[in-house]
Amino acid sequence: MAAVADHGQLPSRLRRPRMDPWATAVVSIALLVALPVLVIAGYVFAPGDGVWAHLAQTVLLDYLRNSAILVTGVGIGTAVIGVGTAWLTTMCTFPFRRVFELALLLPLAVPAYIIAYTYTGMLDYAGPVQSTLRAWFGWAQGDYWFPDVRSIGGAITVLSLVLYPYVYLLARAAFLEQSVCVLDVGRTLGLTPRRVFLRIALPLARPAVVTGLSLVLMETLADYGTVQYFGISTFTTGIFRTWFGLYDAHAAAQLAAVLLGFVFVLVLLERWSRRQRQYHHTSNRYQALPGYPLHGLRAALAVLACLAPVLLGFVLPAIQLGYWASDTYHQEAARGFWSLVGNSLALAATASVLALACAVLLAYGQRLRPTPWVRGAVRVAAMGYAIPGTVIAVGVIVPFAWLDNTIDAWARDHLGISTGLVLSGTIFAMVFAYLVRFLAVSVNTVEAGLSKLGRSMDETAHSLGCSPSRVLRRVHLPLMRGSLLTAALLVFVDVMKELPATLILRPFDFNTLAVRAYELATDEQLAAAAPAALAIGAAGLVPVILLSRSIAHSRPGHR
Repeated sequence: MAAVADHGQLPSRLRRPRMDPWATAVVSIALLVALPVLVIAGYVFAPGDGVWAHLAQTVLLDYLRNSAILVTGVGIGTAVIGVGTAWLTTMCTFPFRRVFELALLLPLAVPAYIIAYTYTGMLDYAGPVQSTLRAWFGWAQGDYWFPDVRSIGGAITVLSLVLYPYVYLLARAAFLEQSVCVLDVGRTLGLTPRRVFLRIALPLARPAVVTGLSLVLMETLADYGTVQYFGISTFTTGIFRTWFGLYDAHAAAQLAAVLLGFVFVLVLLERWSRRQRQYHHTSNRYQALPGYPLHGLRAALAVLACLAPVLLGFVLPAIQLGYWASDTYHQEAARGFWSLVGNSLALAATASVLALACAVLLAYGQRLRPTPWVRGAVRVAAMGYAIPGTVIAVGVIVPFAWLDNTIDAWARDHLGISTGLVLSGTIFAMVFAYLVRFLAVSVNTVEAGLSKLGRSMDETAHSLGCSPSRVLRRVHLPLMRGSLLTAALLVFVDVMKELPATLILRPFDFNTLAVRAYELATDEQLAAAAPAALAIGAAGLVPVILLSRSIAHSRPGHR
């Protein structure tokens, strides 16, 4: 009987593993999304040609130097503005503090390149600022000095004003989550509020601040519209020049590979910095934050510190864009403005729905099968947000072009017809690039919503005979409506603002609001670019409001 039992049932270690559909779906999505990055990484080991040697001898050092200056300047600027305003609005009481809690996030709604176009029109020689100064003081050209906005200093200023909300967002959330007991210890030891901030609150918030800064630096390296318009040579502008000027996809991909290496260095440094020093709360007691009252000069300085980034990063550009748009809207409407709106909305809606569907599969698959392979696959699928749009676009167009050429050659040989471009230069390629770039946004949001649902729900539903897919459809999705809507909305707005990937991958004679604003600004038609720029900014206001409400309610114990 024992022998029969041994032959009838193999030991578990000798059984053939059963293919799990959820794990298979997670790994498949991860491999598909990682394809552009793998393609670009492969060019690191490809032999160089004459163009690459020419770039290395002439402009590569400029790309490195300018990128390093931008990263350093923007990092310092966003850290000072973001952390300072986060501390003021969280731990201090002064006039209009509640207003600033939301207003400080408003620059996040407008892309950096639109702010760059606006300030160029305002501060150039023929702009309203210098024209007013000449009229007031009777100056002529050469009689006065005025800072050049089209410079690397201007780019640092513009990017700092637009990107500081990343640091403010995470730093404020970290300050809100801190325990009052820890801060009380500092005050009982005689520390002033400034010393409590420097010695206790800031170290506790350090991981969040570092994460925010890493996002800022990645966005700085990924920027194309601002640096191109200001005439600054960086890796993103170099990729465009090599691709469209020298028509060398190989050299452009190698430049993209170098930029990709810098991005991964930033990611590794961020992870390493968080592992070196760890800070933990020693109490779970949460109550209302102290709220240090500011009066007189200190209150006025706090208001000025919070007002300046909002005024310079959102209010003044919005007023100028509104003034220009009132003059040029009818002209742009006759040129197909609403067609551009329809194109942008359709692309953003399609990409957000696909990203949300993939994010749900990835997050729920990881919940069902939390194995190292599945967790690693989810992290790989979510790494696209750290990759610049230019790099992703090159990583998409190279394999798609190869596949198009292969299909066309086969069709010519066997069918006697030419298939032309099936994938590259199509809407499909654009949507795929958006999915690779912004899947991380939806994955992180869906994971956060799913983590709030206890495992007991799954176990109860399984005990009633529900399959995992039915549990997801009947239980989890209805309970995560808010998280799902937020995830889709964030991807929607990011796609509306995306410029470099759209410029490279868009089909012939297909424009979006971002491309239209870029083309008109490049032709120095800044007023004509205002309606498209305003439409993009308006689309970004909704997620900003949602983020502000989410942060305000994030403190433990908040009703």
